[in-house]
Parts: sequence; structure tokens; C-alpha cells
Amino acid sequence: MVNVLAEWLALLEARHPTEIDLGLDRVAAVWSTIVQRREQQGGSLSLPTAVTVAGTNGKGSCLASMQAILLAHGYRVGLFTSPHFLRYNERISVQGMPADDKTIVRAFDEIELARGNTSLTYFEFGTLAALLVFVDAGLDIMLLEVGLGGRLDAINIIDADVSVVTSIALDHQAWLGDTRELIAAEKLGIARSSRPLVVAEADHPVGFEQMIAATGARRFLIENEFRLQTEGDQFDLDVQSLGGSLLQFLELPATGLLPSNKAAAIQALVCAGFELDPKTVAQALDGLELSGRQQRLSIAGRQVIVDVAHNPAAAQVLAAALTPISGRYLAVASVLDDKDWRGIVEPLSGTFSKWHIAEISDSNRATKAQTLLEVLYNAELSSTVFESVEMAFQSAIEEARAGDVVVVFGSFHTVSAVLNMQRKSDGSVE
Repeated sequence: MVNVLAEWLALLEARHPTEIDLGLDRVAAVWSTIVQRREQQGGSLSLPTAVTVAGTNGKGSCLASMQAILLAHGYRVGLFTSPHFLRYNERISVQGMPADDKTIVRAFDEIELARGNTSLTYFEFGTLAALLVFVDAGLDIMLLEVGLGGRLDAINIIDADVSVVTSIALDHQAWLGDTRELIAAEKLGIARSSRPLVVAEADHPVGFEQMIAATGARRFLIENEFRLQTEGDQFDLDVQSLGGSLLQFLELPATGLLPSNKAAAIQALVCAGFELDPKTVAQALDGLELSGRQQRLSIAGRQVIVDVAHNPAAAQVLAAALTPISGRYLAVASVLDDKDWRGIVEPLSGTFSKWHIAEISDSNRATKAQTLLEVLYNAELSSTVFESVEMAFQSAIEEARAGDVVVVFGSFHTVSAVLNMQRKSDGSVE
């Protein structure tokens, strides 16, 4: 039996023929077998309260907000997210700390015994492992990030007590459809009849409310059932309890993570039945940051912003956040081949003095460097292509002058490469 996490991960990457293989039949069958085995051994498999979060953008911010609020109130919390930046363990956390290798391997071993001849993807294996870790951790709640879409994502084997959709935009069109309406239908697949569904985006695709009605879920829409009002660096929020009463959260921080995602997090927790103290909520959200989301760093004496923006909608948000500075903005970017590179470049075309690009080296789904370059060339943007993201970043750092800011974006892979470089330069490599 494999007993080292690194060996397990290498095995999982090599075992299943495709990285993305949407569908619930295989993973649900294995989960059912796990439940049966536990029952046969005289135990049980009782899940804590579950909140699932889907959305094109904003999932991580919403989940991080919920986790921070719950921990501040003394609840026991599990969080499952993907992908990771530096270590696989980041994907499965309990009480804000990544699960250790031993705990994850123990879960992998149990899944392996239960799956028989059923083939599971890397993500499906990890999803089941997270559920097992959370079941055994004695949690009050588990927060689950949908990996892709919603309806056919492995997370959807769980009938969540509360579902959240943060945003709906074009991304992963090959799997989810090429219109916002089709993508919305996929994401609403996480909703459950008679259970709360929280939506953090007011710009709905055509027929969206009818789609929600068809799910039978109880809707909580931003600017309808819950509302926020922003003024300066703060915002006030009115949310609705399941009983219909109004709850107020005043003077919440509007800086950092988007207020709409924080608001959805609060509404979701209220829907899940958690009692929240407004002052504790404000303190939990104050200064809350998320790795890779407009994260500000200092590397080699230069200002750096890393952001996982990897679709046009996220690029627009990043562009709006890059306000005028005394120096220049320099881009370090790369994307996977299912991303709309042209659509990402467009809102940022007037932001950067120069683009440093390279092909992602740790994924077989990387966009070719020549394709990246052609889009920038046709847009008449100054750009240079490098052999690796690391080399592109090093060049940008060396080119940056006092007052300049290097912005790294386009993919978790791109940001991860730079965060790894920073870790090595800090001497914090394990």
C-alpha cells in the first residue's frame, strides 16, 4: 500500500486518462461503498453541515470569508478548495490549518480499498479524501468549493444544506457551454429543493430567476433578499434569516476581498443556522486576504501583485484594481489553453508598459508561447516571450525600477511558479 503522499499524488496523476472527466456516477458509487463499509464495521458516516460554493470567480473569497467568520466565533470548520499553490495539503484544511500528510494518506488508503475497478480522477480522489477527513474531524461545518461548473462536479454528490453561486461568466466553455445561460444552468445544479441558494451577483443571465424556480431552492439574491450599501472603505449589510427577519451587519470592511462575496458569505452562514455577532464578523473580515487574489508582495526589493485572474471577467476586476501609480505596471502572464487569452488581454491592454510571457511548464494544457505572443503582437502591445514563467518573472523584476509594480496573473500555475520562487529565495523550502 502506498504510504507517502508524494507517491500517491504521482500515482493519481498518472492513473486516470483525463484530467477532467465530468460526471457523478463513478465518484458517487465509490462514496456509497465507503459509507457501506463504515456501517458494516459498526461505525457511521455522519456529515457536518455543508455549504457548497460554485461560480466563475469569487469562490475562494467567499469561502475564505466564511472560514474567517466561523473561526472567529469558535466553530469547528473544514475547508476544501482547489487547486493549490505550493502543497497539496492546502486543499484540505481543518481549523484553518492544512491537513497533514498522514491524515490525507489514511483517507486515500480507504478510498483505494473501496473503489475496486472504478477509475477516479485526481480531483475526485481528493474530493472524497476531503469528505473523509471532515467526517473524522468532528466539525460543525464543512465549506466545499466546486471545482468545475456544478451539476456534474464531484462535490455535487453532497446534498448541501446551503448552496452559493458567486458569479456567472464565460469560462470553461468546452465543458459548460458558450453562453451565460448554459453556464448558469450548470452552476445551479448544486441547488437543492427547499434549501437555501445564495447568489452574489446581481447581473443575471436571461431567464435566471426561472432557472432558480425550477430547482425548487429557496432563493437569496443580492440586492433582493439581502442588500449591501457601500460608503468609502466600509459597507453595511442587511441579510434575511430563514424565518424572514432582517439582520443588520454594520461598518464591515469594503477593502480587500469584494464586498459582494463577503455579503454572500454572511447570508449563507445565516441560512445555515449559525448565530453571528456583527462586531465579531467585522473583526474577522478586517484585513482578510487570500493567497493569489490581488495579493501584494515584496520580492527582491520590488513591489509585486499576484492574482489568479484567468478569464475576461476576472481580468476586468484586476484592471479596475490597478489604479494609476507613479511608476509602471509590468505584466508576467500565461494561461491554459481553454482560456480566452484575447479576452483576458483586452481589458488590461492599456495597463501595462510591457508584457513578459512564457508557456506554463507544469501542465499539458498550457497555451503555446507563440499563441500568447501573437495576440499581444496583434494588439500592438510591447511583449517578450521567455522559456519559462520563472524566467519571465526574473526579467520583469530586473527591469522594474523604483515605483514600478510587477503584476503576475493568468493562472494558478503562473502564480504558483512565482510563489515558489519567493519561497526558495526566503529559504523556506521544506
